[in-house]
Amino acid sequence: MPSLPPSLGTENQSPYQVDSRREIIGLLRGLKESKQLISMLINSGSEVFITSILDVDDTENLVIIDSAPGQLANQRIVEAARVSFEGLLDKISIQFSSSNLERITFEDRPALQFEIPSTMIRLQRREYYRINTPLTNPIRATIPVKVDDRTETLKLALVDISCGGIAILDEKKLLESTIGIIYEHCKLELPSIGMVDVVLQVRNSQDLILLNGKSNRRLGCQFINMSNSVLASIQRYIMKLERERNAKITGIR
Repeated sequence: MPSLPPSLGTENQSPYQVDSRREIIGLLRGLKESKQLISMLINSGSEVFITSILDVDDTENLVIIDSAPGQLANQRIVEAARVSFEGLLDKISIQFSSSNLERITFEDRPALQFEIPSTMIRLQRREYYRINTPLTNPIRATIPVKVDDRTETLKLALVDISCGGIAILDEKKLLESTIGIIYEHCKLELPSIGMVDVVLQVRNSQDLILLNGKSNRRLGCQFINMSNSVLASIQRYIMKLERERNAKITGIR
């Protein structure tokens, strides 16, 4: 099996790799026809530009996309060792990369082109790649709940995150854990990404006994009616965590 593009990671993603040229072209054309915005990342994700697919030319084996705003930005993209792309098609995450973009003019407008990728990652709705969140300085979910006649805000630490939902720890067991209950107006503060608004539905609950004898409650929550923009933000954060984890594993600081 061909190896994954380095920026996309290798762990737990092989079931989602697409190698069929016909299928890859179909996904690219789907992104084009639905006019989906795509994140274009360079320098290990430190710079992100928004683009869209203008054309997929299977005869010339080329993908043509909108250029970034500004000459300097496009020059950095062209000079980048690898450019990663992340898009959403029917709320399914599509990821691919290229190492040799070129600046061109397409239909009298500045554009970029690169070869049709040989592999892609397609994360299915019910098979979202899940990654553990940091133990130090944990991300917190802000969840408003009603207590008697007032509303209180709970801040609960995340255990992991995917594009489909999160797992949280409720040490004091303050959150109603009935399966199916929905919590609206929740927020996640994702480092370097920002605050995102989500609706959570409890899908499972597990009481844990820790080594010190104390108990904790782990709740698995699904995102409900999430917009494409929020989903894209969460995917960018997941990719950021993956890049950081890979850097630690390979010894890159």
